Amino acid sequence: MVKAKTWILKKHFDGFPKESNFELKEDVLPELRDGDVLVKAVYLSLDPYMRSVHKQKQFISPYKYLNLLSGRVVKSKDPAFPEGCYVVANCGWRTHSVTKAKGPAGPTMTRIVSEWPSDISMSLALGSLGILTGLYGLEEVCKIQPGETILVSAAAGAVGAMVGQICKIKGCKVVGSAGGDDKVAYLKELGFDQAFNYKTVSSLEEALKNASPEGYDCYFESGPSFTAALKNMKPGGRIAVCGAIATYNDTTPQMCPYPHHEIITRQLKIEGFMVSSWQHKDDESVKRMLKWMKEGKLKTKEVVTVGFENMPAAFIRMLKGDGLGKAIVKV
Repeated sequence: MVKAKTWILKKHFDGFPKESNFELKEDVLPELRDGDVLVKAVYLSLDPYMRSVHKQKQFISPYKYLNLLSGRVVKSKDPAFPEGCYVVANCGWRTHSVTKAKGPAGPTMTRIVSEWPSDISMSLALGSLGILTGLYGLEEVCKIQPGETILVSAAAGAVGAMVGQICKIKGCKVVGSAGGDDKVAYLKELGFDQAFNYKTVSSLEEALKNASPEGYDCYFESGPSFTAALKNMKPGGRIAVCGAIATYNDTTPQMCPYPHHEIITRQLKIEGFMVSSWQHKDDESVKRMLKWMKEGKLKTKEVVTVGFENMPAAFIRMLKGDGLGKAIVKV
């Protein structure tokens, strides 16, 4: 008999989440059936988009990349996932889970590549080296080319920091905006050509123009700079939209002013995307990212909270933007 600790959503959020919205419970897991795998969590991921799906009764969802954990298989009735192997699975906020490799909505679990170096923490499989939002947004959506200029909002976040560094690897100029002077300093450490604090500039539109007077070929959007960025895009510019952390806690959805004139006259392409669209490329992509990191071309920061009992507090800190880097809970 295996018992699992699990966090559930006791009360739906009204505005910004509170620790009182959550409740810690314990349940007994069922015996394994054919195709089942028992996974023990080692690290759990915390991401802004979890706030946008708060209407789920529990932090368990059919969506591909929701509430991920990096864990070890401790018992298995699926030969593709033998005991002792490490996996990334979307099992919710749980210490132990009985799951299958595929659910009604598609894959729920993948093995961490066997080439994963022993000197790189497997927590990175939940962020910089595993969630390939930045890579696919640049390669598949924006289709960036050497010599282009890329604008990245929320650039000091787990995704934005990867986006900027991949741009430099691919020979692009990159400008980042972030909400703090410490975050701006971090972007400069990572090699961003220009970076500014969007909270303190007198005019966001002017800050964007000063950072790149010639304009921007691509814009990686996950922050509050959309309207101002449109006016600084080059003709034929491409915009990849992957998130909206600045609006997730709003009780009334925000809508930007009508930007149709800028979109039409500049002939802009705007595309929202989800990283699961290119899942078939994940293994090759992870290996490329690992290679870049081993070569010193990629750097990453994590904000690690120790203790499963601290999940709600860590989640709230992440939504407030506290700390630099990917938010992780070590079980």
